[in-house]
Amino acid sequence: MIFVATRTTSSSSSSLCIIRDHRNRTFSPHRTRHVIIRCSSSVQEIDKSSSSSESERIELGSELRSSLPFPPIRAAKRVVLVRHGQSTWNAEGRIQGSSNFSVLTKKGEAQAETSRQMLIDDRFDACFASPLARSKKTAEIIWGDREEPIIPEYDLREIDLYSFQGLLKHEGKERFGPAFRQWQVDAVNFVIDGHYPVRELWERARSCWTKILAHDSRSVLVVAHNAVNQALVATAIGLGAEYFRSLLQSNCGVSVLDFIPRSEGGSPHICLNRLNQTPGSPVAGGKSGGRETNKRIILVCHGSTPSNTEDGFPFAGDQPMDMLGVIQSQKSAELLLDLKVTSIISSPNKACFETAVAISKVQEAAECLGADCVPRYVEMKQTGNLDIETIFRQPKTDISNFPPIQPGWLNRIEDGLRTTLWEQSGKTWQSLLDEISDESNSEEVVVAVGHPAIHIALLGQCLNLTKEWLGSFHLDAGSISVIDFPEGPKGGGVIRCINYTAHLGRWSIPITRTAEDGEEF
Repeated sequence: MIFVATRTTSSSSSSLCIIRDHRNRTFSPHRTRHVIIRCSSSVQEIDKSSSSSESERIELGSELRSSLPFPPIRAAKRVVLVRHGQSTWNAEGRIQGSSNFSVLTKKGEAQAETSRQMLIDDRFDACFASPLARSKKTAEIIWGDREEPIIPEYDLREIDLYSFQGLLKHEGKERFGPAFRQWQVDAVNFVIDGHYPVRELWERARSCWTKILAHDSRSVLVVAHNAVNQALVATAIGLGAEYFRSLLQSNCGVSVLDFIPRSEGGSPHICLNRLNQTPGSPVAGGKSGGRETNKRIILVCHGSTPSNTEDGFPFAGDQPMDMLGVIQSQKSAELLLDLKVTSIISSPNKACFETAVAISKVQEAAECLGADCVPRYVEMKQTGNLDIETIFRQPKTDISNFPPIQPGWLNRIEDGLRTTLWEQSGKTWQSLLDEISDESNSEEVVVAVGHPAIHIALLGQCLNLTKEWLGSFHLDAGSISVIDFPEGPKGGGVIRCINYTAHLGRWSIPITRTAEDGEEF
């Protein structure tokens, strides 16, 4: 069964998720307009059940879905997406689109070199790259002296923005007024020169996946651009064009997708292994996708425990961290050093509580690095809603057959347990939103410490998904995921990164791993 999620894009109401399966049944209780857009790699068909004028905005968000599944694959495939480094037009604040006049700055070249070092020990069978100069140069730096030639793919170019291209942002506002405003707040319905750029991009991204998956390779590097990488990630896991700007792609940010063949054939299972692992800190700066943000939720997975380390067993009971886990928790605390954390909320599980204490101690010590300073108190709380052991260690639950923590592992557990996990995560998500809803406090950063399973569910709640998406995300012990709220908690979250582990240094899990025949990633 193929599921595709979409959001409505009205700025006057909260986001609404529309879910369809391959039989075209609607799972949402609401509809905003009778419009169906069926997208494939080659055709877009629009059927209207009610008449409307050409100038009337079409709410694509009401019923966007993909009509074709991905082609089957014979062996597991890992695809690593990288956005190009900073370009001259990035630095100038100029709208690039698919134009080819900007090149990498010195900073951009340095970012690409950092990404090269990050991926230097990883084996890639092939490299696809956008032919635009800024992306092509980034690919050449990262690819280095590997023998295989880089494969140029025109469909990997950046989003086509037509008359916007080349304008400074203030020029776009002055010349195009309402259209520029719509591009900022309602991009999926943005029209320019007779085109819907975001919708066209989503269609093009599906075309790219067909070509990438058809290539005879196990590990693929793809170097492209901000918007097209967003579309590639979203279309891979079944998210509609309304998710544009919901999955951040920073300069030289690395995202990883695992494609796992199904035993019965058909479209592969697809898992977002990580999103936007950047050369710099994922918590630095106060902007999210160009928008100022002062409200943030950070999901921290507890450090490893003896059972996690020995066999990857997902539920180790109420165990303390092992030595590796202690190191991981300390590294996570150091990564958050420059943030003023408002509160830390953790599961009562020992490993979670120990991780939370490590973060709290570093936070309080950070205020005392100068002379004559006073320690800053960081509120710590515990909540049973972050504890998943009560779900998966019920007396009637047979945990001996649980899969190890590998990409997509939550798809392989009993449906009833996934339902319970999802319902519990909904309550937890609402409580986290309440934590950052104090309007009198302009800056709020809440850290939640828990098991990877509950954090995967929280990411799904942030994106207004359902339990069917639990297997579409992966988190490792000691990882960090960051969610920004540039419009406040009522405006929806922007995911800055998922499963960020670069801060763990030598103790991190490599971005790519060699997979022998028959071995899953």
